[in-house]
Amino acid sequence: MSATQTSTMPAVAYRKSLPVEDAESLLDVELPVPTPGPRDLLVRVEAVAVNPVDYKVRQNNDPGGEPRVLGWDAAGTVVAVGDEVELFRVGDEVYYAGAIDRPGSNSRFHAVDERIAARKPATLSFTEAAALPLTSLTAWEGLFERLGLHDGALDRTGTLLVTAAAGGVGAMVAQLARALTSLTVVGTASRPETVAYALRMGVTHTVDHHQPLPGQLAGIAPDGIDYIFSTNGTDRNLAAYADILKPFGRLVAIDDFGPVEIGLLKAKSISFHWELMFTRSLHHTPDLAKQHHILTQTARLVDAGILTTTATTDLGIVNAAHLREAHRILESGTAIGKITLTGFPD
Repeated sequence: MSATQTSTMPAVAYRKSLPVEDAESLLDVELPVPTPGPRDLLVRVEAVAVNPVDYKVRQNNDPGGEPRVLGWDAAGTVVAVGDEVELFRVGDEVYYAGAIDRPGSNSRFHAVDERIAARKPATLSFTEAAALPLTSLTAWEGLFERLGLHDGALDRTGTLLVTAAAGGVGAMVAQLARALTSLTVVGTASRPETVAYALRMGVTHTVDHHQPLPGQLAGIAPDGIDYIFSTNGTDRNLAAYADILKPFGRLVAIDDFGPVEIGLLKAKSISFHWELMFTRSLHHTPDLAKQHHILTQTARLVDAGILTTTATTDLGIVNAAHLREAHRILESGTAIGKITLTGFPD
């Protein structure tokens, strides 16, 4: 059924911040089909992926009884466009990560600004494509904007450490660094299955993040690390980072934590950077369309066989039970790659 044939749609939302074990932590609901704004695409969502931001918002942002839809990874088909849309037309297959201050993509139809969407990789299914946007944007911006690298700068040598290299972001960092730089990529992983996955995604060496990092890295990078992409545990590892980074090294972090002793980085003039891929859409920055271009380039690299999807587990149709299971897995910290869901109830 098209958006023009119905006024409501199936969606999954939450009304109150509850533990994931609670059956009401995520609910099947029926909501109005959104009306696209001037620069919006209205997308019939075919597949979504789940990220840690989903459960973090669910846990920490109580909507006070109103239904809030989560979801910041989607792939689908454009069924309507706003009056000022320039980049797409009805029928285009797209993928995107959406905006955190708008309703999420866990709904049959979803409105998204065209400047943060791109045509999906032609060689991937909707499910495979849905796994990529948020992590690709985070990895690309972190590497090529925050850390000061340049995509395609194959003369840029040195060593990059990425934590949780078998996670969604870590796997994309590894792939992009392998493809577009000449850096030696070291990833942290602690289980045989995560080590194997990290190596498949492009890391050259792995170290165990449950063990002290300096000793493990001494034989791999005896002169120190040039860049660190920290996806979690930044506060716990900051002293180790200060130890292993070279003078003038660069550190980018994406996780959430409280106050840290940033002065540990001063003696080596180490620069610290935040990366949040929602910054452009949250603040409507003039370069908002940069995310369209990043996702377009990512799709080209996928279609050229240089990058691959990180989709590893599909839990079935988009409904509350399946999304609760996805949140549970992510909260456990045991996920490898990306969890996806495909299709909606009839």
